[in-house]
Amino acid sequence: MLYLLQTYPETIADGEGIRFAIYLSGCNHYCKGCHNPESWNSTAGTVLTDELITDIIQQINRNPLLDGVTFSGGDPFFNPKDFLKFIRRVKEETKQSMWCYPGYTLEELQQDSQRKDILPYIDVLIDGKYIEELYSPFISFRGSTNQRILKLNKGDLVKEINQ
Repeated sequence: MLYLLQTYPETIADGEGIRFAIYLSGCNHYCKGCHNPESWNSTAGTVLTDELITDIIQQINRNPLLDGVTFSGGDPFFNPKDFLKFIRRVKEETKQSMWCYPGYTLEELQQDSQRKDILPYIDVLIDGKYIEELYSPFISFRGSTNQRILKLNKGDLVKEINQ
């Protein structure tokens, strides 16, 4: 079961362009200095029901200004089985670009039998945990310099985007 912490119908902070950001609950990374520690609790927020998912998809589809959808949290991969169903549905029903902040590296996800099947639905992965000692206000779309912006195609790395 997934829990929705919050949505931001229009944000420019969570990826390129105007994005619909979806923050899910649950995270075991416990990054020091996390910008969203309330998301660590896996049952914080609202149960993500089929009705709520339909409403989110309708909101996305009604906004012609959107450049994509971003999944953050918490760790969107916290409950991989349910997240796969959710992201697949959002991708198929909106046709939007998908960005995701899981706190894992691409390599960790590719080697994880429960999580690797999610990767084909993600267009851009911001990988790696937030490391407070590597924080920089001068990098785009990341909190710390260890994190990479990775363009994916069907779950495979196409290129690292340097911004």
